[in-house]
Amino acid sequence: MLLKNHQPAIDQAPAAPAKGFEHIAPAAIAVMKWLNSARVDYVLVGGVARAVRGEARPAKGPVAIVPAPYGRNLDRLARALNAAHARERSDHGPLGTAVGAVAGGRGREAAIRLKPEMLVRPERWTLRCGEHELDIEGRPPGSPSYQELLYEAVRTVLAPGLAVEVAAPEDVEQYDHVRRTGAVAAMVVTRL
Repeated sequence: MLLKNHQPAIDQAPAAPAKGFEHIAPAAIAVMKWLNSARVDYVLVGGVARAVRGEARPAKGPVAIVPAPYGRNLDRLARALNAAHARERSDHGPLGTAVGAVAGGRGREAAIRLKPEMLVRPERWTLRCGEHELDIEGRPPGSPSYQELLYEAVRTVLAPGLAVEVAAPEDVEQYDHVRRTGAVAAMVVTRL
């Protein structure tokens, strides 16, 4: 059997984090290794990026990425997500029950079939692949482009065989602000 179109699975027993990154959850390491093995180009933002950049507290929340917007990369990401049976996370399960009340904290989200063009919308995709969570950040007007993020990013080795591009602290903060408020932060200068 040819394995040319075979997609890698998320490793349930990921490698141990490199020295200095022990506070990063093994599940986050597994997701990033899976993305790298699928040859997806991305910049890490969100709570995991904040932890990599030096915040000593354990990272909370999903792995959040901004994927490179070119066609082949989005195609690889969509194929990997579809092979992992990605489902959109929701705050409520069926019939309005809280997610924590359904399936031991995991709601019965509907499976989605992602296409590359669906991954370039301005809104964030909140996905679950089995027990792993991944956010694919959209690009609302006024937010930095992938190229701008990459220019300021730092390549960091988080585990053996896992190097990722981590966004600059101000870019991580920008995406956190968008997550909290739904709008891109704007600086207004007024004269008195």
